[in-house]
Amino acid sequence: MARKTATMEAGPGVPAERVPGLDRLPAGPALFVGRRAELAALRAAAGRPAEGRSPVLVVAGRPGSGRTALAVRFAVTVAPGYPDGVLFARLSAPDGGRVPPARAARRLLEQLGADTAGVPLPGAVEDGRDEPACVALREALAGRRVLLLLDDVRDAGQLWPLLADEPGCLVLATTAGPLTGIEDIDPVILGGLDRSAAGELLGDLVGGTRIGCDPVGGADLAEACASRPAALRLMAGWLRGSPELAVTDAAQELVRAVAEADARETARGGARGDVRGGAPAGTNAGPGGGDGQRGSHGAAGTAGVAGPTGAAGGPEKGGGTKPQKQPKGAKPGQPGQAAQAAQAAQAAQSSQPGSDGVERPGRAGGAGGPGEAEGADRGRRAERKRGEGRSGPAAGLTAGPAAGPAASGPVAGPAAPADPVPDPARDPAAWVKPGPEPAEPVPVPDNDPLIGAFTLTYATLPAAQARMLRALTLAPAQCADPRTASALVGCPAPEAAVTLAALAERELLTEEPPAADGTARYRVPGRLYPRLVRLREQEDRPAETELARARLLERLVRLTESARALLDPAGGSGPDPLPGPLRLTSAAHARQWLLGERDLLLGAVADAIGQGDLDGSAGRLVTALLRALPLTGAAAPADLHQLHELVLTVAERHGRPRRASAALLNLGDLQAAAGGWEQAAGHYRAALEHARAADDEALCARALEGAAGCHRALGDAVRAADWYGRALGVRQSMGDQAAEARLLARVAEAHTAQRRFEEAEREYRASLSVLRRLGDDQGREAVGAALAELRERLVAGW
Repeated sequence: MARKTATMEAGPGVPAERVPGLDRLPAGPALFVGRRAELAALRAAAGRPAEGRSPVLVVAGRPGSGRTALAVRFAVTVAPGYPDGVLFARLSAPDGGRVPPARAARRLLEQLGADTAGVPLPGAVEDGRDEPACVALREALAGRRVLLLLDDVRDAGQLWPLLADEPGCLVLATTAGPLTGIEDIDPVILGGLDRSAAGELLGDLVGGTRIGCDPVGGADLAEACASRPAALRLMAGWLRGSPELAVTDAAQELVRAVAEADARETARGGARGDVRGGAPAGTNAGPGGGDGQRGSHGAAGTAGVAGPTGAAGGPEKGGGTKPQKQPKGAKPGQPGQAAQAAQAAQAAQSSQPGSDGVERPGRAGGAGGPGEAEGADRGRRAERKRGEGRSGPAAGLTAGPAAGPAASGPVAGPAAPADPVPDPARDPAAWVKPGPEPAEPVPVPDNDPLIGAFTLTYATLPAAQARMLRALTLAPAQCADPRTASALVGCPAPEAAVTLAALAERELLTEEPPAADGTARYRVPGRLYPRLVRLREQEDRPAETELARARLLERLVRLTESARALLDPAGGSGPDPLPGPLRLTSAAHARQWLLGERDLLLGAVADAIGQGDLDGSAGRLVTALLRALPLTGAAAPADLHQLHELVLTVAERHGRPRRASAALLNLGDLQAAAGGWEQAAGHYRAALEHARAADDEALCARALEGAAGCHRALGDAVRAADWYGRALGVRQSMGDQAAEARLLARVAEAHTAQRRFEEAEREYRASLSVLRRLGDDQGREAVGAALAELRERLVAGW
């Protein structure tokens, strides 16, 4: 049936092109109903004047409460008031992984159009408010009117480093738990929809006639779902696929499914009170929760975030009532009075009674053309033969040295600025005190109606769709398009596109903003991810899972190499052409794909190397990315830094000192280019140890020269002369006269800085002698000019 796209709360209808970045927001559901009180509360909070920092609005609710949809809806309505754009970042992965604020800050800087090349690389300070990327973001937001939507924030420690001292910006955060520690936050807590909104949502999704003919059944179904949007949407999708089923029967089936899930959990040895107690402090997971829903089973109450709405005698359902403000000085991890009351109520409620065929992989070749699946299978088998040929852990993995500080001219170390005296009125410590430990992800208990609705829906899926849904938990960041999804299950890309669309129609996937070339993209909702992982482990053999991961890596390698070949035709031919639906058609298309999928590509290789069983395929992907990303002209140094760290991990894991040394040299060069001289020196010293273990004189000389350049930049002329001298000795033993001449001049410069003028003049003369033998007139001219300048200074009494 045709899905209604109108909403009860119409937005301003501002075209996306008039608000920069509005198209970055998640697509959200096609139908949005209710939440008028919550939207009004957000508007009122946004209109209050802010002093000292950006105002923060928080939408809090348990998984499936529709917090992201509400935040996107509100952002669309207020976006015209922020002409400098809308920024979006997701601060947790579906698997509960916590995104560091520094990584989020870099992505937000890129969305803002700021230059990230000068942002210092990781390693200078601990991740937090003083991390360079976070500092750069706050500086870039000064004087702008920007709306930042931060989705699925885990804890205050993620949020506070991103808050700028700019009252003209607005931060809108969604979270599953209380963000204790940040003052002057008045969170809007989501329970279930009100009765009329829940009925309208069911009517529009299932069909007005079907619901209208059975209003009692519709009310029972909404009550069984606790009026939670995600559960309602899943049950609506189930009903659309079962036209013969009565709405009343659907409500009974949901109650039964929830009770069975609760019984299974109890049979596993976990008491029902323990399941509900699994929610962190400050959440309400028992019956009669925040929205005041009363159902036919104990789980009908919506689990909400702690506050007055979670206590006995809370507001009526649809609760958008806001809790009391958090007291000033409250520290993260220390619940306030409201949270303590909710914990006591939860403990009391937990004692009350309540009920709240695997397909084989597709044919070889599949969507990737002849040989891709076979190549993945061969690669998977080869991974078991560590150290043999290209199947070795770093097969094809290049980490050649780049131009380091040794090739640059004299560098003066910057003077350290004096520490500013903090202004108590603007000092972040006055309004936020993040806790030392991040919060744990909020679980979805087995007695939650959302799990019951998912269980019913999953049971009706065709085998191919169920297999695809399980396989998507292996995708990087649990995001996929037809290119990656078809590789995971081994089917043609058009077939994968149809399957993804069907799963999204059943409310089992969420739509992401399309890729730059218009390719549809989907994401596994975090609320369903743990359950799907469990199903994958139960229904798919480990060998099938490993093969799916290998196919995905091989697909990404071929796509990345084809993109590199389009961007640099002179750099060598690419792989065999991919099938039409997968093919990158032009250099512009290749650049868009690389930049648009960069995070997913980095995530894929990091996941693979982290698991350690597909190092060969992961190494080929690292190599392909190191060759392709710089060709885009927008390769972030932080991304290259991450890739070289992955090279180092693989090399050290498998005892490859030469590759480890080359990776460390590249890490040192990146840190030196960003001005991180101390970090660079540490990398060069570590590279020297690996180079000595490999008995590689060239790498030893590079490491010695790099470390000398760092000491020179830091103003330590004595140590610079020592390290340059050691590098000189290695180059002379190798017979590298060009490097010998260069290093003699470097030693002379270090002697000059120590006012050892006779030694400096002697080294300059030796360098000129070598250059004369080489016939390097240009080098002789440069060194001769330096020697003449030294003599002039001596004559002048310098």
